[in-house]
Amino acid sequence: MSLPATSTRFVFFTGKGGVGKTSLSCATGLALAEAGQQVLIVSTDPASNLDEVLGVGLGQVPTPIPGASGLYALNIDPEAAAHAYRERMVAPYRGVLPAAAIASMEEQFSGACTVEIAAFDEFSKLLGDPSATAGFDHVIFDTAPTGHTLRLLTLPSAWDQFISSSTGGASCLGPLAGLDKQKALYAATVARLANAEETTVVLVARADTASLREAERTRAELAELGIRNQSLVINGLFIDTPSDDPIAHALTQRSSQALAQLPAGLAQLPQTQMPFLPRGTVGLEALREMNHPETVAVPVGHDMPNTPLPPGLRGLVEDISATGHGVVMTMGKGGVGKTTVAAAVAVALAQRGHPVVLSTTDPAAHIAATIDGALPGLTVTRIDPAQEVQQYTADVLAKAAPQLDARGRAMLEEDLRSPCTEEIAVFRAFARTVDEGRNGFVVLDTAPTGHTILLLDAAEAYHREVMRTQGDMPEAVRQLLPRLRDPDYTRVFIVTLPEATPVHEAERLSQDLARAGIQPHAWVINQSLLASGTQHPVLCQRGGYEVPFIRRVADALATRCALVPWQAQAPVGVAGLEQVVAR
Repeated sequence: MSLPATSTRFVFFTGKGGVGKTSLSCATGLALAEAGQQVLIVSTDPASNLDEVLGVGLGQVPTPIPGASGLYALNIDPEAAAHAYRERMVAPYRGVLPAAAIASMEEQFSGACTVEIAAFDEFSKLLGDPSATAGFDHVIFDTAPTGHTLRLLTLPSAWDQFISSSTGGASCLGPLAGLDKQKALYAATVARLANAEETTVVLVARADTASLREAERTRAELAELGIRNQSLVINGLFIDTPSDDPIAHALTQRSSQALAQLPAGLAQLPQTQMPFLPRGTVGLEALREMNHPETVAVPVGHDMPNTPLPPGLRGLVEDISATGHGVVMTMGKGGVGKTTVAAAVAVALAQRGHPVVLSTTDPAAHIAATIDGALPGLTVTRIDPAQEVQQYTADVLAKAAPQLDARGRAMLEEDLRSPCTEEIAVFRAFARTVDEGRNGFVVLDTAPTGHTILLLDAAEAYHREVMRTQGDMPEAVRQLLPRLRDPDYTRVFIVTLPEATPVHEAERLSQDLARAGIQPHAWVINQSLLASGTQHPVLCQRGGYEVPFIRRVADALATRCALVPWQAQAPVGVAGLEQVVAR
């Protein structure tokens, strides 16, 4: 096991939050620098912890890393870039359009897609302009652009000032209207990404089904654009040394099963496997261990830290059960276990005698299929994102078509493939379900973000995306946003993991919700080895690594906090889900 091969000048690491992109970027950069190369590491992640991993404060210019000759790093601030774009787009209309319209425009340009495109503009200056990085042998990017962003920038119509209030869609493309001067730079950037002699794209995943599924989706999107110069890293792979510890055995078995079912597209890529490192990957010494994992000593007799732990989920469920009705929404980044927590809460409420609707957008729907009909009072429904997007897209295109030529329609169709579109389409489906919380419980897995809620609440966008006309708006839709903001009706659970990136990302989500007028009911820290009861020395060492992240959530971020142990029994089926709420 070793770091992925990096013979090209440019290397991009991409993958879901928490899979280890930053640590792999830093370890790769450090190894190259210690081999005598001049290396620049660049992060475009809004929740970047590059400073934390490298142990030095970073800005937007290359900063030398103490103790690592030849290694430099910088943080691009995509939020600041997005703010600048937003202001350039909105400023000409201040004092011209009504305040409600200005608020709608500002929110329109506040989503993840706008931030991503703004970040792309910043690192295009580093990738597309050779003079910007002339002093470096290698430039490593932590967090690559998605296929959606790249497709937008390869569409000719993206450069035709195609931003119009007549589109009727949830456009996240506002910044593109002001980037015509960047056309040549963007074209050079996309071409360099696809050049296998210059660039390698490294897909990072964990050895679990959800992470590998996301990596396969990214692989296919990039390949469709001609970016086939890809490799795969399976990060944090735990292989148990002979022991009778049930947690260690189960962790090994689940990883093996996920890798045995590796999607065919990923299986064809060059693959590197990185071992589970219990002490985390912060600091240069930890990064050197990633390059030489065989030198990491296996701890002997390492006990789990003796530290106070937050309570489990049971108390939260008991409190919610006492209210008799309402909506529970699980929110969080991909891979943190939102679906599992939602299903466990739904089962627990049904077992307490309540009528419960569990609505999930889980593409595999494996948990829904396992528990559907297994408990009296529990109804499982599935919101199909693809179906909802198809219907929403058809509605928008039907309204916009008379005003668009062929190129304009192509631009709008690509816009409607964005993550923002899926959020709004699914949000419309949620609106049909939330009303049922008046007479029982509704548990919603994968809820809309604060940005989506604000986008729909802004006067112009709200009319355009939800109600169309005041007279056509059903009462359930009229009551939807007030109910989501009512803490006695809707209880939001932010789900995270006891690791650096998931906690940073959850903190940003909490701030996003606060902008939308929503305060989380509780935070749920999922899959904690510290609370699992394991006695395996390596996993006990990992439990110690979790402590500061658990304490940050419990002591600083959450008014209520629940800690869910990593389960030896997979949290599938009624028996498995009962264990999630057992503590």
